[in-house]
Amino acid sequence: MERRFIPTTKDEFESLGWQQPDFILITGDAYVDHMSFGAAIIGRYLEHRGYKVAIISQPDWQTTTDFGKLGRPRLGFLITSGNLDSMLCKYTAAKKIRSSDAYSPGGKAGLRPDRAVIVYGNRVRELWKDVPVIIGGIEASLRRFAHYDYWSDKIRRSILLDSRADLLVYGMGELAIGEIADRLNSGKALWKMTNIPGTCAIVADPPKNALVIPSYEEVVRSKILFAEAFKVQYQEQDPIRGKVIAQKHGDKFLLQNRPMRPLTDVEMDEIYALPFCRAVHPSYAQLGVPALEEVKFSLVSSRGCFGGCNFCALHFHQGRIIQRRSKQSLVEEAKLLTNMPDFKGYIHDVGGPTANFRHPACQKQLQIGTCADKQCLFPQPCKAINADHSEYLSVLRELRKLPKIKKVFVRSGIRYDYLLAENNSEFLRELCSFHVSGQLKVAPEHVSEKVITAMGKSRSEVFIKFADQFKKINQAIGKEQYLVPYFMASHPGCGLKEALELTEFLRDHGYRPEQVQDFIPTPGSMSTCMYYTGIHPMTGEKIYIPRSERERRLQRALMQYYKPENRDAVIAALSILRRNDLIGFGKNCLVRPERANLITKRDFRRKK
Repeated sequence: MERRFIPTTKDEFESLGWQQPDFILITGDAYVDHMSFGAAIIGRYLEHRGYKVAIISQPDWQTTTDFGKLGRPRLGFLITSGNLDSMLCKYTAAKKIRSSDAYSPGGKAGLRPDRAVIVYGNRVRELWKDVPVIIGGIEASLRRFAHYDYWSDKIRRSILLDSRADLLVYGMGELAIGEIADRLNSGKALWKMTNIPGTCAIVADPPKNALVIPSYEEVVRSKILFAEAFKVQYQEQDPIRGKVIAQKHGDKFLLQNRPMRPLTDVEMDEIYALPFCRAVHPSYAQLGVPALEEVKFSLVSSRGCFGGCNFCALHFHQGRIIQRRSKQSLVEEAKLLTNMPDFKGYIHDVGGPTANFRHPACQKQLQIGTCADKQCLFPQPCKAINADHSEYLSVLRELRKLPKIKKVFVRSGIRYDYLLAENNSEFLRELCSFHVSGQLKVAPEHVSEKVITAMGKSRSEVFIKFADQFKKINQAIGKEQYLVPYFMASHPGCGLKEALELTEFLRDHGYRPEQVQDFIPTPGSMSTCMYYTGIHPMTGEKIYIPRSERERRLQRALMQYYKPENRDAVIAALSILRRNDLIGFGKNCLVRPERANLITKRDFRRKK
């Protein structure tokens, strides 16, 4: 197939001899024809199956004009907010508007509406009452049930209802949208497609085998029932053992079919070999799209995550069973990159959600599914886990040997507790020798036992062990390279006491984080359920939630205690904790006492 952009105007698709597209794909991102952009993948996949696809990117949502400019599609509209949830894309953890949007031309902010999937779906319905509308992408996927919305601070209905769409595709979506397209093309009615894996539909009554969870109305009234509903959603996200789930909304039911099966290696290879142009659409080529620059010379090697971090909804979207591309597929793409005019000899990244996940956690996942009641790496690696890194190492070695390639880096993060689950010293040595560009980013997130338990992360001792091995190997090979650990503030379970515990760890180990990640309760994650309910959904135990902006600000300040602008906030936090011993001139002190702006614990509580 020729390498051309998917049509975005009537002139473009008419020049191909089309009278109308089969599908019109509406996305909140700029159109970038690259496999790291969901709209491009779905568009190319449908083309591969013989369908005519056109794209409307970042339409003006104030009127219906842009939504009607390509006419009516023969089979249906496909709608996504883009690669990110539109609310997360626009707002910070403090609910302030972001100054830029990496998925828009020139990084310009404000080119998509709040809750883009809902807005786009309703605009389409204003023009065509009966045209099939299918929503998908991460915003639809993570908001498929009644969910907590941090930005409005309330429980919202399933996005399938509010968008007035016919079907919702959750997960990565290729196989599900292919099945839907084929059924539509054969003349079947969309309202009858209620049994396709990886989809959600609205039905009058659920099937007898469905697990009925507390309704929208019930979870609005009861946080306990919200946590119970989430627990079922979490446990049943498996393509092999998962059950159909139904949640009542008014007089109808949101029906979720079990997840679609994982892609095979061959299917993954076929998708990533589709004829992507690997560039922004020519209409804004001069402006560029910042998100492309991050991935232009990187290789996606896998999908899915069995890591189980509770603040991440990746497993809820991509699943816990790893899907991978073959070594040959990665090598062929790397060769293609070396022939691009602006390639400088560097592969920036070889990975996926977690770089060193290249096969299922254990063999039984492909036979009977993932475990419903335990995680693969938490609280420690499962005895059945396969942490062999030899295949991933062979991929990196093959890439290093290619002509025109100077360096192959791994920067998307190594899951070090998985690495340490088996003897992978050879892998770590080669990683340090050839694939680290001076710094390696890892994500311990916290050190407090209470917080890491709520996060589903490994204990601080594991990170210390890895850091020690990393240091020793670099000393042995004569390289000066450093770990850049990510830590998070204000996660459920983290009060000022736990924040100070992390601060003292940072002080004692010489870490001075330049950036602090503030927990954002995004839809679909277990930590968001904790944030809203104050309950750990898997255990039913109550958990402390740092809700006030003041406390969140003090936690951030503690993590960056060394910055002069944080000094007063650090003193305030230490005074609340009655840890004035850390205010002074001793080697363990965090700040000096002069110009102290002390407040009392009582003042702090009153201001909360």
